[in-house]
Amino acid sequence: MGMYETNENSEIKRICVIDGQGGGIGSAIIKKLRELVGERIEIVALGTNAIATSQMLKAKANRGASGENAIVRTTGMVDVIIGTISIVMAHSMMGEVTPRMAEAVVSSPAKKNLLPISQENVDIVGISSTPLPHLIEALIQENLRTFYNEL
Repeated sequence: MGMYETNENSEIKRICVIDGQGGGIGSAIIKKLRELVGERIEIVALGTNAIATSQMLKAKANRGASGENAIVRTTGMVDVIIGTISIVMAHSMMGEVTPRMAEAVVSSPAKKNLLPISQENVDIVGISSTPLPHLIEALIQENLRTFYNEL
C-alpha cells in the first residue's frame, strides 16, 4: 500500500488542527489523538504562526504549515477541522486569525469540531466553563468517535 492508502484503496483520513499564539491547545489535542489512534490518521498542524506550528509538530503531527495561505489552501482538503471557536472569528487571537482564514474554515466542507474557548470579548451562552483536558477528552471520545471508528 502507498503512503496515503488504507484498506480497500481509500485514502487515509486527515484531521487538521488549527491553533495560534503558543500552540498549546493544538499540541494537547494532537497528543491525545495520537494516543488513541496511533498512525491510522494523518494529522495536519496549521498554525497562525510558526511557533504554534512547531509546537504541534513536536506533539507528533504528520505535517505542518503556518500562515494565512497554508490555512486557506489546506482546510478544503481535510476530513475534520479541530480548533477553538476563535478560528472562525476574524481578527481573533490578537489579530492572528485573518478574515480569509476564518472564511476558509467556515467554508470548508470538512466537519468542524470547535472548543468553546476564546480570549475574545465573546461569551458563548449556555456553555459551562469546563477545564481544557475535559473538553479535549469529550472532543475525542464523543465528537470524533464515529470518525475514528471507521478506520
